[in-house]
Amino acid sequence: MTEILPVRPSVVTSPPVSESNPSSAPPAEFSVRSDMPPSPTPVRDLVTAHLAEHPDEHPALLGGGRAPQDGTLPDTARRALREEAGPEVADLRPYAVEDAAPTPSGAVPHIVGVHLYLERDGLILLGRRHPDSAYAGGSWHALAGHCEAESATACLVREAYEEAGLVIDREDLELVHTVHVVDRPGDRDGDRPPRIQLFFRASRFEGTPELREPDKCVAWQWWNPEGLPEPVVPYTRAAVEGIRAGRPYTESGWAR
Repeated sequence: MTEILPVRPSVVTSPPVSESNPSSAPPAEFSVRSDMPPSPTPVRDLVTAHLAEHPDEHPALLGGGRAPQDGTLPDTARRALREEAGPEVADLRPYAVEDAAPTPSGAVPHIVGVHLYLERDGLILLGRRHPDSAYAGGSWHALAGHCEAESATACLVREAYEEAGLVIDREDLELVHTVHVVDRPGDRDGDRPPRIQLFFRASRFEGTPELREPDKCVAWQWWNPEGLPEPVVPYTRAAVEGIRAGRPYTESGWAR
């Protein structure tokens, strides 16, 4: 469980108030008695009263997530206050500690994968995964990758070049099938999150498939979609069959 620590600054250094410019005065601060129990109720009541007088404002607590340079949670709070509001906080004391609630049912994170459905003279391109791959070692699979901080099409353009040296324009990609899958063949790491697997057809491309990541893929080969090799990643086979049948969507591994 993740600990969430709302904190109360004991000393805040703010710019001095200019007598010629009273508007430079910092906003009034709410103070809560030190003997008050660690409950959000007093703060909520004060914020509610303030918002009733200022209907155009919206409530938000200053804060932020951990960054690599943050050694402790108070370091995170100090940095967030400095970046968002400017004050330098000399000291922080925990006001309340609360366990984060577990992810509710129905709000499970999904991983997005992108796949290239590349055709040439009636054949489709598949790659054979390295036998030592943690996922589906030795199986044939479409050129694929996981989305990072990027769009699905940008990810596929990047992966096509990094893995096989193929140059593709995002404008030439068309989504032709989606697989919502929970089971993964060759899973060595136990339970994994569900995945949304997107298959894009490229109407044009430049280059010849190269083995640019031999630790992941040991061969590229064009195959007749009516006679796929064995073994092939099951959801890849399902996607190929769905594309040929004109179906846009497949589910795999889910309880019926």
